[in-house]
Amino acid sequence: MHPPSERDIRDSFVNCSQGEAKRLSLPRDLGERPWDDLDFLGWQDISAPDRCYLVAEREDGGLTGVALRLPAKRRRSFLHRNLCSLCLTTHPGSGVALMTARRAGAAGRKGDSVGDYICTDLDCSLYTRGRKAPAPGGRIEESLSVEEQIARTRANLFAFLDKVLATAG
Repeated sequence: MHPPSERDIRDSFVNCSQGEAKRLSLPRDLGERPWDDLDFLGWQDISAPDRCYLVAEREDGGLTGVALRLPAKRRRSFLHRNLCSLCLTTHPGSGVALMTARRAGAAGRKGDSVGDYICTDLDCSLYTRGRKAPAPGGRIEESLSVEEQIARTRANLFAFLDKVLATAG
């Protein structure tokens, strides 16, 4: 992913108003992110812990940003593991959560939303590439190459974004 500007990030959001996009808190460490290893920029809003944001670079170079909501109560049990639907990493406790996004356009204004189970730290790209290690047993040993796993993670990401962008529910 190419490092986007603050304006590009704010302009990319498809499921919130321009005013909401203007007011959202951006990560303070944009200059320190490992951009070459990211399929998307993801962060949790430090002022609102139930909100996360995801900005992905599409194949055409354009950005698509979505505002996400986390459930108010998240499972904390370390005996239970959940699987991220983007990168297929498992985490104990609250390491994976159902994140919901309002649909773009009129559907979202009517209250339609979509959701997926995603790593709560939004570091799917780093898990896929082996740059960040989940809890023991968090990555399934696979016969796919890292490049094939990256392609799968990107396909899962874009499928989720396409659901957010879909006009009919």
